[in-house]
Amino acid sequence: MDHQKLWQYRSKEEDKEAILSLNLLEGTNIPKEKTLKCIYAVSNHIEEHYREVFIPKKKGGRRKLLVPDYLLHTMQKNILRKILSEEKVSKYAKAYCKGSRIRDNVQVHVRAETILELDIKDFFENITYIMVYQSAFSGEYYPPAVRTLLTQLCCYRDYLPQGAPTSPMISNLVLFSFDEYMGKWCEEREIRYTRYCDDMTFSGNFDVREVKQKVRNYLLVLGFELNLKKTKVLKKYNRQSVTGIVVNEKAQVSKTYRRNVRQAVYYCEKYGVQEHLRRIGAQMWLQKGEERYLQHLMGKVNYILQVNPEDAEFWELRKKLLGMQCVRKGEKL
Repeated sequence: MDHQKLWQYRSKEEDKEAILSLNLLEGTNIPKEKTLKCIYAVSNHIEEHYREVFIPKKKGGRRKLLVPDYLLHTMQKNILRKILSEEKVSKYAKAYCKGSRIRDNVQVHVRAETILELDIKDFFENITYIMVYQSAFSGEYYPPAVRTLLTQLCCYRDYLPQGAPTSPMISNLVLFSFDEYMGKWCEEREIRYTRYCDDMTFSGNFDVREVKQKVRNYLLVLGFELNLKKTKVLKKYNRQSVTGIVVNEKAQVSKTYRRNVRQAVYYCEKYGVQEHLRRIGAQMWLQKGEERYLQHLMGKVNYILQVNPEDAEFWELRKKLLGMQCVRKGEKL
């Protein structure tokens, strides 16, 4: 369909009405009569509405996030809820999808002969303005002026910012055609394929070089490239992990991670939370308080159980943590 012809007789007033109908400022106290002026002001000075935040990476170094201010964040959350969440995502994409769990990304790769892990280099920074315009906001439903505005509100300069609430879902939409093509190509060869953000995983019995070359060529056409330093080939007689989860026999968080969580719960129970934190010199958690630390531990236990819901040992640890939290609140289990 020629979308240009579809909207060629549309007036500017109709475009403005379409923008107002999206109610992008829902959740703010901005008067209705100032809505359009506010939206255009933000979209025309988008860089002023972001701040840089640096967070540590697991393997050293820092990751830069671009975090939107309250006003832009509100608009982006409304775009996500009202528009993007209704879009179809490939079944091979396992991150940032409604109801998806990290377990969904690893379960299909359990007990594989060979696992190939590939990483897309500078993923979000290489998703350009035009990719967002074409993939996230369909010309079938939105006229050019509205598509342009929505794209401006979701981009920073000329790329997709890592840190905006809209960016994860948009990244899935941009890679929809890639996921569908690679998924079907792999199924024809009895290869299992999933993608978790910028991490692609292939498992089965296959020619690693052939798969790698296929992925590399398609990504180049789209404007991406592989991060060759992060390529991993894992054989069944070695430790196999997918997005940090061991998959040799069953999906399971690593022994080191489990041991550290187990010990932390044990010492909290034996010495008390505050004394345990003093013993390990955890000044940050002493400042944040016992309740926050117990919530932190509960998050780790829940993560382990999300990966392997049949882990009886950690269901017991979860009960103990709930007991500690209830004692602090003066409640009964």
